[in-house]
Amino acid sequence: MSLDVSPALLDQAERGDVDEAEFVDCVRTSLPYAWDMISNLVARLKVDGGAFADNTTPPPDEQARGQLLRALASNAIRGALERHFGVRLAFQNCHRVAVFPLDASTSSDAPLTRFTSIRGQILNQSPELRDC
Repeated sequence: MSLDVSPALLDQAERGDVDEAEFVDCVRTSLPYAWDMISNLVARLKVDGGAFADNTTPPPDEQARGQLLRALASNAIRGALERHFGVRLAFQNCHRVAVFPLDASTSSDAPLTRFTSIRGQILNQSPELRDC
């Protein structure tokens, strides 16, 4: 199970629409490592500016790695996080997460396009991350 869904949130889903703020709070409490990483990257982007902020440090353990994978592989979770933080998320390997401003250009030479390209993915490979 990827999220610790409260009975009240489950009841909402069974009845129809789910309050996105409550869903985001469920993500925050269920995936604290992923939440903290993304929160810190968003803060760094706001303070430092620049084209994006990214993490290059591997997660400390498999539980943390799993949280990142669950948060970024789920369209619903990823989309809710992007809307909540007002950023675009990008992901490489098992740990390299980046946040981009919503207005990040998608021209062929833009940082977001380079980060998410096939070339960017290949250049981010390393033997020590082979099994992540």
